[in-house]
Amino acid sequence: MSEPAADATASAGFFRDVSLSAAVAGFVTVLVGFASSAVIVFQAAQALGASPDEISSWIWALGLGMGVTCIALSLRYRVPVVTAWSTPGAAMLITTTSGLPLSQAIGAFLLSALLILIAGFSGWFERGMRRIPLALASGMLAGVLLRFGLDAFVAMQTRLVLALAMLVVYLCGRRWFPRYAVIATLLTGIAIAAGTGSLQLGAVHLQLAKPIFTMPDLSLAAVFGIALPLFVVTMASQNVPGVAVIRASGFDVPISPVIGWIGAVNVVLAPFGAYALNLAAITAAICMGREAHEEPSRRYVAAVFAGIFYVVVGLFGATVAALFAAFPKELIMAIAGIALFGTIGNSLAAALREEQDREPALITFLVTASGLSLGGIGSAFWGLLAGVAVLLALRRRAA
Repeated sequence: MSEPAADATASAGFFRDVSLSAAVAGFVTVLVGFASSAVIVFQAAQALGASPDEISSWIWALGLGMGVTCIALSLRYRVPVVTAWSTPGAAMLITTTSGLPLSQAIGAFLLSALLILIAGFSGWFERGMRRIPLALASGMLAGVLLRFGLDAFVAMQTRLVLALAMLVVYLCGRRWFPRYAVIATLLTGIAIAAGTGSLQLGAVHLQLAKPIFTMPDLSLAAVFGIALPLFVVTMASQNVPGVAVIRASGFDVPISPVIGWIGAVNVVLAPFGAYALNLAAITAAICMGREAHEEPSRRYVAAVFAGIFYVVVGLFGATVAALFAAFPKELIMAIAGIALFGTIGNSLAAALREEQDREPALITFLVTASGLSLGGIGSAFWGLLAGVAVLLALRRRAA
């Protein structure tokens, strides 16, 4: 088949696979991802002395980078590939960059992205990840998502009617219209928020973001203070859980080229403020669950829609920030938790299925869910490490 014919066939297949549930899953992915951590990115940019226009450029670069990688990689491999900015990386930038000029920070972003590119295309990262048993990956995923499932009920403490109504609609939807259960839940939340006056749209104004190029510079302080820690934190706290989510969700993705291309896009956009791009974990689970589509082969469409919404976030950075801020935090907590119910349940079932892996998987789940953070690296990495250590100890004792 010729290349144009193959492209036409692929396009036709995509439009055949499009569904409303996938589009909503993509929107919820972006809503949760942006609303839960955008403030940390703003603070990181401010800590480096970025002006409001430069902060807008950061959002432009990050949104465009996440959008392009979500769309291109999901269409290329026909599986949901969801990317994100490095939230732990942004938190690290807030506390470790004092005294360094923005140009040197940009140089450090560029170096970190190059290291991610090399780690991907060289294949060493994928070889290491393939050694992690599925039970541990599933336990880690369940631990990462547990807080979001609990938040659906925590939201009832302050907005009982809103969160409870969303839960009831979801349960009814699972019984009578499962494909549209999350859609109905989100619409119910928005309607109640609008009806009670808690949907604050007054600050929303249409405004395009403008990219600003910063010439990269580099110093030893930037290399050891930003670039190397940012690379380690992004790989350990973001890409490791991201790969585990993909595996635990039952998808087969060639990890090496995916990580490599994410790094390549990051290299291009780093001078505009894309400090670190990586595989998503929490938001990826939304696109990979049954709420995106009952058929796993059609769930990649949700990641494509997430990419489209991320591009819109990038182009209208300030506007989208105000729009997402207009939603009550309880609505975001409730829709995130409810959308992840199925994934949490499936992950726990997979983690505890095999008796010989049950205790290591349980340790992985508990350490991850604890929120333990050491050396700037989050609990997902330490949970996997603890699970592997317990697994090796038990196997050695059995031998």
